[in-house]
This record gives sequence, C-alpha cells and structure tokens, in this order.
Amino acid sequence: MKSRLNCYFDPKLADQLTELALRQGVHRSQLVEAAVASFLSPDALDRREAAYARRLDRLSRQLERVERDLTIAIEAQALFVRFWLSVTMPIPAEHQAAAKAQGTQRYQNYIATLGRRLQRGESLVQEISVEIWPERHQAASPDRADAEPAPDDEPAEAAHV
Repeated sequence: MKSRLNCYFDPKLADQLTELALRQGVHRSQLVEAAVASFLSPDALDRREAAYARRLDRLSRQLERVERDLTIAIEAQALFVRFWLSVTMPIPAEHQAAAKAQGTQRYQNYIATLGRRLQRGESLVQEISVEIWPERHQAASPDRADAEPAPDDEPAEAAHV
C-alpha cells in the first residue's frame, strides 16, 4: 500500500511535470515517485559527486591556464621594463616637449594595435605557444597560415623605438 503525500510545486514546474507525464503516458505521481527514488538512491549521490569532481577538475585546469598566462604576462612586462630602463637615455629638458608629444602618439598607436588584437582574439600566449611548438598548431589546423603579425599590427613608430 502506498502513502499519500501532498506536495506543492511552482506553477511552471507543475506544467512541465504535466507535459512530461502526457508525453510518457504515465501519471504525474509516477514521475514524482521515480524522481524522489532516484534522488534518494545511493547511486544518485555518487553521480552527483562525480559531476562535482568533473566540474572542479575543469575549474582547476582553467585556473591553471589563467595562472600560466598571468605568469607569462608578468614576466614579459618585467623583461620589457628591465630592457627599456637599461637602454633608454635620459631626455634633455629642451627635447622633453617633443618627446612627450611623440610618446602620446606612440601610446595611441599602441592602444589601437592592442584593440585590434583583442578584437581578433590574438594573444601573446598564443604567439609564444606557436613559436615554441609550431608542430602542435600546424597539426591542429593545417590550412592555417603561420602566425605572422599583419603589417597593421605594428605602429609606424615601433621600428624607431
């Protein structure tokens, strides 16, 4: 003998339950009973734990990629700053206004180039990966051209820096 229980559902959920029962050709109570039995079974807990473990593994891999990319970005910036500081001569006071104007123009070119690269989805990490492991990228997309930057990627002033 079965026990009678009264349950209250959100109207949308009740409508979905009714539609499923009609499609399956069973009573709503049979669907609810099967769902509760599945939820309470020990296998359901194992399945949920396995799903959580897969999600956590995926999140861990994504976080590792973010950490790797951040490390590359920090090292690239540090290397650039060290190089720039070691080769850049102080600017005499009488040339500082012109240097500031040229610096402003170079910065605007840099921002424009960065914007174009971001719009196309390009990244330094991808370029480094292609340079280090070209065989992986050629195998992944054989019809892809080599990852050479387009001529408009470099500001006109870049060659004179």
